[in-house]
Parts: sequence; structure tokens; C-alpha cells
Amino acid sequence: MATVVDLITYPVKGCAGTSVDSTYLTSAGLAHDRSFMVVSVEGVYRTQRRDPRLALVRPTASADGSRLTLASAEPDSGHGTLHLDVTTSAPRRDVDLFGATYQGIDQGEEAAEWLSDFLGVPSRLVRVPPEHDRIADGLTPGTSGYADSSAVHLLSRASLALLNTRMAERDAPPLAMDRFRPNVVVDSHPEGAHGEHGDDWAAEAHAEDRIRRMTIGEAELGYAKLAVRCAVTLVDQEAGARGGPEPLRTLAGYRRFSAGGVVFGAKFAVVRPGKLSVGDEVAVQEWGEAES
Repeated sequence: MATVVDLITYPVKGCAGTSVDSTYLTSAGLAHDRSFMVVSVEGVYRTQRRDPRLALVRPTASADGSRLTLASAEPDSGHGTLHLDVTTSAPRRDVDLFGATYQGIDQGEEAAEWLSDFLGVPSRLVRVPPEHDRIADGLTPGTSGYADSSAVHLLSRASLALLNTRMAERDAPPLAMDRFRPNVVVDSHPEGAHGEHGDDWAAEAHAEDRIRRMTIGEAELGYAKLAVRCAVTLVDQEAGARGGPEPLRTLAGYRRFSAGGVVFGAKFAVVRPGKLSVGDEVAVQEWGEAES
């Protein structure tokens, strides 16, 4: 059978993720996932495509979301740890995410100064307002916070293993899962059954592309779209710096998408919220043909 082997939430869009043993899946994604976003003074979102040092910011949200901690992955950088009381009552401001205008709650001067100093560019931190009602596109419609699109990004270890095998043929070193910033990582259980669309489906690379409806723990998810990959995958998440042409160069050789770009992993909308835990079975109720 297929099981969850890692759950990763990214409280601040573009910053480092945190692995958790269990969490609640809301209609907008894993609890607190992409609930905060770093923006320019003008309100335009910051991304690792332009500001790769975002990867070195280690955010942690409290269970109830009332506190946020920002820490540096560079212990000798001189940047202390910031403990922030999150506000939801401050005035809203316009923020720009991929050219669309949303609202954000500014988290104040202390957060702005910490991020501006760390990133080297004037920055502000905003939070998704409670009334945020963004509609995410895809085969199964849903909502999300400040994620690029859909609420949940799922990727299998088998898909990464195939990519690393193909990269090795180019004498390129293997990449870790964090290059792709998934929320849910699945793997094949060694005792699973084999066969087409069988319980051991996660042993097949890119089988996640064909899932149309599934349950994990208490939650149910519906397929939205394939994950089109961008230049963020070129950023070494441990170094906070852009590396070479991989993995996009290798992916272009076998994962081109007819609508443009290369794809790796799948995005899902939340049909029924509920608790998720590492070790949960991923039970597929409906399969479809992979988009091409």
C-alpha cells in the first residue's frame, strides 16, 4: 500500500518548510501553510526565483497560529531569532501575487526590519486575512492561502528516484526532495500488493499524475492539476543560492507538458478537511488518464 512518509508545511511562502508528524488539513491546505508572505514595500510577493535567500529563513508557527518564529539557517550570520505575536486586526493592504491583487495584514516593523536585513532588500511580512476567499483553479476547484495555486502538492519518492536516475546518466548529482517543496510525500509500503492501479501504486514513478480522488487519514482530496516547475527548483535549499541547470534540464527531456513547461508532482484541492499523519494510508478512490 501507499503511505505518507513526510508532511511539510511552509508557514511563510518561499521560506523553508517544517516537517510535522501530524497536522490538520484545512480547506486551504495544511494548517498554516503559506499563511504568510514576504512582499516588497510596494506589496509584490517575494519569491526564491529572485530572492533565493528566502530558503534560509526558517519559520515556525504555533499550533493556534497566534505566534510566528523566524530563525536563520546561518547560525553565524548574526541574525537573531524573531518571536512575533501575529496580528489579524491591523489594517489590510493590497498585495500582488502573480499579477492578481489580494489582501494581506501587515505584521509590523519588527518583522519588516528582520526580513529586510536578512534578505538585503526592503521587505514586509503579511498574513492571509481570515476573510480570504481565493478560488484556486484546476479540475477540482478549491481554495488556498498564498500558495502558487492549489492547496496541496503531492509527490512520490518513486518520481524523485526516477529523476535522480536520469540525472545520474548526465553525471549530475542527486537532488533531495526539498528542491520541489511538496506538502505530502508518499512511498510504497514494502508489503503492498502489486498490479495496475493496485495498492502498491506509489512504487511507480509519476503514478500521482493519474489520481483523481483519494483519502488520507480523515481527509479527502481531489485532483486539480499537474505541478508545472519553475526556476525555484534550481535553488539549493540548504545554501539559499541558485545552482546549475538541474533539475529543469533533465526534466525537459521526459516531462514536457503540452501546455508549456515541465511537470513534476501533482496539485490537489481539499474536498473534505481532516487530520493527516505520517504513516497514513493513501487510498485512491478514482483514477484517470495523466494529462500530457
